[in-house]
Amino acid sequence: MKKFFSYFFLIIIAIYIIIPLYVLLATTFKPLGEIGISDMWKLPRNWSLNGFIKAFNKLSPNLKNSFYLTIPATIVSALIGSINGYVFSKIRFKSANIIFAIILFGMFIPYQSILFPLIRFLQKINLYGTITGLIVVHIVYGIPITTLVFRNYYSEVPDELVEAAYMDGAGFFKTYSKVLFPISIPAFVVVIIWQFTNIWNEFLFAVTVTSNPAKQPITVALVNLAGSQVVEWNVQMAGAIITALPTLVVYILLGKYFIRGLLAGSVKG
Repeated sequence: MKKFFSYFFLIIIAIYIIIPLYVLLATTFKPLGEIGISDMWKLPRNWSLNGFIKAFNKLSPNLKNSFYLTIPATIVSALIGSINGYVFSKIRFKSANIIFAIILFGMFIPYQSILFPLIRFLQKINLYGTITGLIVVHIVYGIPITTLVFRNYYSEVPDELVEAAYMDGAGFFKTYSKVLFPISIPAFVVVIIWQFTNIWNEFLFAVTVTSNPAKQPITVALVNLAGSQVVEWNVQMAGAIITALPTLVVYILLGKYFIRGLLAGSVKG
């Protein structure tokens, strides 16, 4: 009986999750004339890709912007976090724990609290309203979590490996590139999935830092996709799918490595 109620509870949760996805997909493939409150649960009578075509034509420039933003910001923040993790886990120096705690404090600073000084700073360095400025913002905001992940991951690596490299004459960067970097793939996968998803889906910085619609990522363009008079729900739903698709592909391709990275100790401690 206990097993029955467990499965029943899980089925209810699954239905609760699947219903919005069903409505999303059903609405996407309907022509505009079939969309209404009473028809929300029905499958399309006349299947149509017009919603996808129209949404893609409107969102494609912003889709490129999101890739221009997310890929370099993810890679750079992962590399910086990896080097920081190496420093804080394997190099002993005064006040290391205090500096590490200060870096981690950046994870808890709300975006809203720094918007005005951030905008003023980007204006001063001529990066306000640009994709480059948004990349810099996400790199800086990504450093605390990437540092934490790599620091915990490298803490599991025996100190003898690093000490042996130094004894053989390897310097800081050679030790990192020859000893730690090759065994860091699980941690990099965890960080890349985390950063890619967060940066791709982020909205507040995207809408405030890039005021020019031509420079805005796809999350902002999706909000602007709604018409002022008539909302084309099939286009809106198709746009939501297009927006979510890249992160879904990343999870499908790297999901099993993400679990391995978690189990390898990359987020322990």
